[in-house]
Amino acid sequence: MTALDLVIRARRLVSTAGALPAAVGVKDGRIVAIEPYHAALESAQLVELAEDEVLLPGLVDSHVHVNDPGRTDWEGFTSATRAAAAGGVTTIIDMPLNSIPPTCDVPALAVKRKTAQTQAYVDVGFWGGAIPGNLTELRPLHEAGVFGFKCFLLHSGVDEFPPLDQAEVESAMRELSSFDGLLIVHAEDAHRIDNAPAPDGASYRRFLESRPRDAENAAVAQVIELARRTGCRVHILHVSSADILPMLASARSSGVRITAETCPHYLSFAAEEIPDGATQYKCCPPIREAANRELLWQGLRDGLIDLVVSDHSPSTVDLKRLDTGDFGAAWGGIASLQVGLPAVWTQARDRDFTLVDVARWMCQAPAAQAGLSHKGRLELGYDADFCVFAPDEEFVVDVNALHHKNAITPYAGRSLAGAVRSTWLRGRPIDIFADPRGRLLNRGDEA
Repeated sequence: MTALDLVIRARRLVSTAGALPAAVGVKDGRIVAIEPYHAALESAQLVELAEDEVLLPGLVDSHVHVNDPGRTDWEGFTSATRAAAAGGVTTIIDMPLNSIPPTCDVPALAVKRKTAQTQAYVDVGFWGGAIPGNLTELRPLHEAGVFGFKCFLLHSGVDEFPPLDQAEVESAMRELSSFDGLLIVHAEDAHRIDNAPAPDGASYRRFLESRPRDAENAAVAQVIELARRTGCRVHILHVSSADILPMLASARSSGVRITAETCPHYLSFAAEEIPDGATQYKCCPPIREAANRELLWQGLRDGLIDLVVSDHSPSTVDLKRLDTGDFGAAWGGIASLQVGLPAVWTQARDRDFTLVDVARWMCQAPAAQAGLSHKGRLELGYDADFCVFAPDEEFVVDVNALHHKNAITPYAGRSLAGAVRSTWLRGRPIDIFADPRGRLLNRGDEA
């Protein structure tokens, strides 16, 4: 073998085979060798990880709202991708809404790509949007490289990204199934939420009642039936209600092509612990009770929930209405891109999961779900994207040490286990204060 560009020796390298000592060889940004720890590999650079460090694949976060352009006071590509890199994330896929224009046609995608081009510290891909009136835009967006299409079944929170009704969802699914496209769904039923109690000021209990789990359950049942009817591939976003897990099992057993995700906040927090007025915890669907949280963990154990991604949905601090604590008026979104890995690991280790499990949920499965064939694994031929992680190091989340744009998160002041020591993109460490060198990704890319 010719001399390698880089060799990293790790006493624990996390792969699908387990966590084992190994030496990883990198050439031209790709993994070209995985050998025993002491193997003689000639390279231009040698890095030996510390005793307490583990080599993970770079995380893939397929649910990030960057909001750029248009709402860059909420977040932008520079700040979001710096936060990603600081959190061990080497690839993000940006959601089509909250930016202006939303990514609902090819010209809007071109605007988004031009905006991100010079700002990305990690690799960035894009979801398209499915909204009323853009059915003929779906195939052109697919051909232009989006990874799939997001839709809402109720108001999205921003007027420029309206929801689809049932007939429109079915039409979108039929169009996507004609080219094997993927529909990713915010699944809450508008009718049930319209008929639920209104949120009442600072009461978290009332906010929870305003987004009942039966709204999520009914929406998922509708999506499953339409997917069964059309043959479309579908993915359920940010699962908060564990009631849907038997539905997922039944749908898969009958041949429906459906996957599902949950998020660190649903796995970390519980409704009983959220104080009234603590609007930094507001998200939609909401954080539910502790017993429900444990069932979500069981869903991960059983393989019914496939992946864990952030749903990083930040806003300016004023939009969270901390001054009034009004859950009805506050923006619904949680900023967590930088702390997702330690947040999940903190909870996972207490439930006897391993870093092999965490890598499956946060690296392998998001990459596979999006069709990123060279991301999310430490295997030959994959991109040399690495997260150097110290799982036993504990820290307290300081909002002033986070790189996303607005210093608010429900993780503030929380003690977490696991520190990201460094993040590598295609065989080079990411320096978030140097020039960005992330690439823009298209569906089907080999890069």
